[in-house]
Amino acid sequence: MSFVDLRSDTVTRPTPAMRRAMAEAEVGDDVYGEDPTVRALEEETARLLGQEDALYVPSGTMANQIGLALLAVPGSEIVVEQDSHVMNYEGGAAAALWGITLRPLPGVRGRLTPAQVRSMVSPANEHVAPVLAVAVENTHNRHAGSVWPRADLLELYRDAHAAGLLAHLDGARLWNACAACGEEPAALAGLADTVSVCFSKGLGAPVGSVLASTVDRIRRARYLRKRLGGGMRQAGIVAAGALYALRHHRHRLIEDHRRAARLGECLREMPGLEVLPVESNMVIVDLAGRNLSAYERVERLAADGVLAHAVSPSRVRFVTHMDLDDAGLERALLVLRAALGGSQ
Repeated sequence: MSFVDLRSDTVTRPTPAMRRAMAEAEVGDDVYGEDPTVRALEEETARLLGQEDALYVPSGTMANQIGLALLAVPGSEIVVEQDSHVMNYEGGAAAALWGITLRPLPGVRGRLTPAQVRSMVSPANEHVAPVLAVAVENTHNRHAGSVWPRADLLELYRDAHAAGLLAHLDGARLWNACAACGEEPAALAGLADTVSVCFSKGLGAPVGSVLASTVDRIRRARYLRKRLGGGMRQAGIVAAGALYALRHHRHRLIEDHRRAARLGECLREMPGLEVLPVESNMVIVDLAGRNLSAYERVERLAADGVLAHAVSPSRVRFVTHMDLDDAGLERALLVLRAALGGSQ
């Protein structure tokens, strides 16, 4: 059986053109700073994000964790939204690696307000860990790819800086946020102190993320990458896939968003289902109104050729991506109507 895979946008495979770019990449030893393809990727990404410099790393988690380490010190705190990726899906790395505590606050659709962040800042007190930074996520994974409005995001950056805090942007799917709101990357990332972006999600490259910041911070980040075992040698082979994706796949993300919107509309037509607002390439449906188990429904969907991801006992996530075409979406919708559209 062939599957329509809607588990994540990480499941994509390199296109033939991307494979050619990788096979033909000019390479060198990146730990020595001698890989020209890696450097081209770093420079181009930094420029797009409105940052001074950037560092290519193997994963989004590594990019986030190095970013946090650059903004805080052991025994300090970073304010995060309680459903954020750095809080829930990075293995407690901030505490385990750097001695940093994450202070979770409840957001609306994954978004914090400047007032919430300001409320966490207090005068120096020997009993209280200092809050040094805030981390935001755009788009927000656990809130169905929700997008920060540009004005709200910039207000939070400015208020954080005015309160003496630094700001990290987890932009694993920032490319999707840009496509959804029609903004250039620098408009959403230029005021952040550290920014992570991923190439192996919406852009469809096989490996890698970038951390962007100032020249001085990226010099420190290179040391931390080595400490974590993230120094790669002839990394241009995989960086070439990311560079190709950056240059050729950003502007097609609106196709994924269009398909996600159609998927969400079809699910809303089914009785008793709650569909979270669809803003980018993710659809999350809550089955609690039908008293259905997300885990059981995901198993049934898989048996019928559609792969999805249960994100809680009652919620199922579907993610559109560049390996999904309109025919695949329509096939998935037939299966979904059979599995979720009835009264069973």
